[in-house]
Amino acid sequence: MKFTARKASVLLLLTMVLTGMASKSIAAPQPVLPNPVLYLMGTQPFTSNGQNFVRYVFDVDNRDAYPVDMFAAAPALPPCGANKKASRTWVDIFDQSGKRLYGFCALGKPADLTGIWFALAEDAVPPSYVYIELNDRQTNTKYKSNLADTVP
Repeated sequence: MKFTARKASVLLLLTMVLTGMASKSIAAPQPVLPNPVLYLMGTQPFTSNGQNFVRYVFDVDNRDAYPVDMFAAAPALPPCGANKKASRTWVDIFDQSGKRLYGFCALGKPADLTGIWFALAEDAVPPSYVYIELNDRQTNTKYKSNLADTVP
């Protein structure tokens, strides 16, 4: 096959068109999100069913770094118990050894990361440190926080 300048230019043009079409169909990469920065806001004593408890309340300092759509209702994903409109991202609180203490499956926006908590009986010794994991169920990505102190 004789390769002429005309054939070469047609081949080059065809390659450029196909490359352009392929690049349009590739989704833009998702931005890399930071791990949550967790800190203790304080403790709150409360009584429930005649028992005294202490609620350990936390905030995520960089909550604004997460997009709102991460916390949108996700009825296409598995429900959280009876809640069929659980959010796309669930938040779990763990002690320093990895034992799950509590979780939230219906936060509606990043600002709801303010005031997440777990509770223990008033006479229970709290773990020294806790961390959270944000589990983006749509992208199957987990974001693990720092260890946060439980002593105010």
